[in-house]
Amino acid sequence: MSTRTGPQHYPGANRDHWYQDDFGGARMEVNVVVLHTTEGRSLPGYGGGASAPNLTAVPDFAAKKLKWYQHFDIDISSRALVNRPGGVETNTLNVCQLELVGTCDPRLHSTWQTNGRMHVYWPKAPQWALADVARFLAWMHTHHDVPLRGPSLWPAYPKSAGNGGGQRMSGARWNDFRGVCGHMHVPENEHGDPGAIDFERLMQLARG
Repeated sequence: MSTRTGPQHYPGANRDHWYQDDFGGARMEVNVVVLHTTEGRSLPGYGGGASAPNLTAVPDFAAKKLKWYQHFDIDISSRALVNRPGGVETNTLNVCQLELVGTCDPRLHSTWQTNGRMHVYWPKAPQWALADVARFLAWMHTHHDVPLRGPSLWPAYPKSAGNGGGQRMSGARWNDFRGVCGHMHVPENEHGDPGAIDFERLMQLARG
């Protein structure tokens, strides 16, 4: 699908780290948002864009808000998913990808907390962080018709790695999916992010 409708830039997002000119993706009509966590505390370099998502949300703790960076148009495929040869499409299957700076790993969270390193532990994200993600999802629903629904299983990391929580979609289910899911739900991928993010609360905020 090559038609692109709706606004292509999220309002207020910084485009200083723009990778579309170097890694022009496939044109598509987005109907899925995939949530990732970066497992770091700052904006990643993404290998110069080779593994970048469409957008990254970086916590600003002083302002209690997320700072948004956009790397590709909404309806252009980005590069944060594994796509194995001979299987289903992942990055190019009408997917907008959002990386959330922080962690879903309880061990990493504990280490950072012990060392006094400010971060968002997304399974216990502060209300302001969830609300900002919800605002983006509501915008995607309004302007790109992404349904405000998703999988029922959001197991905690590390159980979510591979398919430890039974959450990974089959190829057929992935092809049919419309809505919001995590990296841990996408076939051909082994990552377990974003773990046990409060998806029910995220949907309540986005619908509200």
